[in-house]
Amino acid sequence: MRLITPTLAAPVAAVIVMAGLPYATIAQQPAGPAFVDGQAQVVEAFADSSAWIRHELWVETEFDTDGDGQQDRMHVAVVRPAQTESAGLRVPVVYGTSPYYAGTSSTNRRYLWSVRQEVGGPPPERELAPPVQQRLRPGISGAFVGDWVPRGFAVVHSSSPGTGLSQGCPTVGGPNESLAPKAVIDWLNGRAKGFTTPEGDERVEADWSTGRVGMTGTSYNGTLPVAAATTGVDGLEAIIPVSPNTSYYHYYRSYGLVRHPGGWLGEDIDFLYDFIHSGDPARRDYCNETVRDTEMAEGRDRITGDYNEFWEGRDYLNVIDGVKAATLMSHAFNDWNVMPYHSVRITEALKERGVPVQHYYHQGGHGGPPPFEMMNRWFTRYLYGIENGVENDPKAWIVRGDDDRLEPTPYPDYPNPEAEPVGVHLERGGIAWGGLSMSRNAGQGTEALVDNVSFDGATLAQAEWTNHRLLYVTPELREDVHLSGTPQITVRMSADQAAVNLSVWLVQLPFDGEDRLSVITRGWADPQNRGDHHGGGPLEPGEFVEFSFELQPDDQVIPAGKRIGLMIFSSDRDFTLWPTPGSELTVDLDRTSLSLPVVGGADALARALREAAQ
Repeated sequence: MRLITPTLAAPVAAVIVMAGLPYATIAQQPAGPAFVDGQAQVVEAFADSSAWIRHELWVETEFDTDGDGQQDRMHVAVVRPAQTESAGLRVPVVYGTSPYYAGTSSTNRRYLWSVRQEVGGPPPERELAPPVQQRLRPGISGAFVGDWVPRGFAVVHSSSPGTGLSQGCPTVGGPNESLAPKAVIDWLNGRAKGFTTPEGDERVEADWSTGRVGMTGTSYNGTLPVAAATTGVDGLEAIIPVSPNTSYYHYYRSYGLVRHPGGWLGEDIDFLYDFIHSGDPARRDYCNETVRDTEMAEGRDRITGDYNEFWEGRDYLNVIDGVKAATLMSHAFNDWNVMPYHSVRITEALKERGVPVQHYYHQGGHGGPPPFEMMNRWFTRYLYGIENGVENDPKAWIVRGDDDRLEPTPYPDYPNPEAEPVGVHLERGGIAWGGLSMSRNAGQGTEALVDNVSFDGATLAQAEWTNHRLLYVTPELREDVHLSGTPQITVRMSADQAAVNLSVWLVQLPFDGEDRLSVITRGWADPQNRGDHHGGGPLEPGEFVEFSFELQPDDQVIPAGKRIGLMIFSSDRDFTLWPTPGSELTVDLDRTSLSLPVVGGADALARALREAAQ
């Protein structure tokens, strides 16, 4: 191991040992950051929290969304080592921004949309939640401070527009949510104005900042680093988004279907707006009328579920060309709230554009950052410029099966480069267990199911016989099968209604409802949309339509002795609308197939099934 002291914009002394000195004395000592094995180390001189410099300010943005005729200002809090004041030390910044810091509205399910709605029919009215009661705290948030300030970073937090003491209106993915953190990064680089009060003109400068910024956070707080990066702002060198929502359409819809995030049945974008709207009470009526009751009411479309201009403006893939920040992406394959497609679609686009990317994926649920050492190497490399070789590390780290979340397996990339799409086909018998094999056996005909949202997916997967789903199953696997990537299904079907839900699960059998790995992946689509997001018109009862759509990405090893099952049903009790039971869907087995991303390709799956590779 070797100690590295980088060259910074302002002179700093090398790390010195100060054992035995009181912290009050240590805080006055000249000190610089220390790095061992490519990671920033805790420096004793930075570790006295009582000596840290803490201050709050308001940064002026380039927008006015609350209609008061003044540029909105964002509430910002800073925590930095004492030496940035006493010794002229300049440091990079770890930055987190959020709409949640000042509190949220009620989580009572009565304020969500009722899901008892016919597919394609008008939604019932939603009862509005009571206004958020602000819960303000000194410093906005304590997140990241204990990890990064002792290692020679400043930590900055800001509240999103229209939340806490930040001015403006919340827009849930609108342009101001990208431009607000951009303004803070501009202030850290001397390009934007900071003030001591939200209305005054006394200036605050960030002369302690090197201008190099890294952002991180989870869920909505992980979305905003991606949003900021799309602006191309200079100084944002690295981001570590954890479970980010990269498209509000894909959060609330799926291939033209109204589909809700896991755990929040009935949530839509206007509910989330109410949930976070903790800003200035004097401007709330204006924001409600302008954003929630006009823009969102006209754009969200809970009838067709189609992709439109409203949703297009809240999809960060559409502005991905602006991203320069090195991206360490973190997500879970069993996150059914912000589903893994959100991260995979962005990292694929960034790799195509030459942006440094590394993946960390685990098998848990919503949230879960990478191991701290991985984050440390990322920020050390891109914020301090230490050549620690992170560019040469494996491009993907995947937690396998029941392995500890902090002990991922390295991959050359994600999906595993050895994965290839392999087609499998359906054989009659889906009311009980039909067949699923690599062989295409003609003449299978059609099979029908009857929609009944009274039964959830786990119940249907465990049923020995039911006409409320179709289930097609492989023989018992003779070898492990490693899936890595995004399965895709092609369906030819008809319905006896003009609009129906279509839900697909890929499962391990026997199905253990307590085992998070029993559901391999899921997908949902509106057959009216013929597999895209833009609508294809009502179904003609009895007329067959054919379309393809992707299930959620995954990386999972299905162990020998298990079976892989494809379950096709209509309404998914935990995710879709709940129409009146009784709609009938008919599937053409000869024209319906599944493509699986199998590591080792057709030969590997054929060995596991003891079939001939097709």
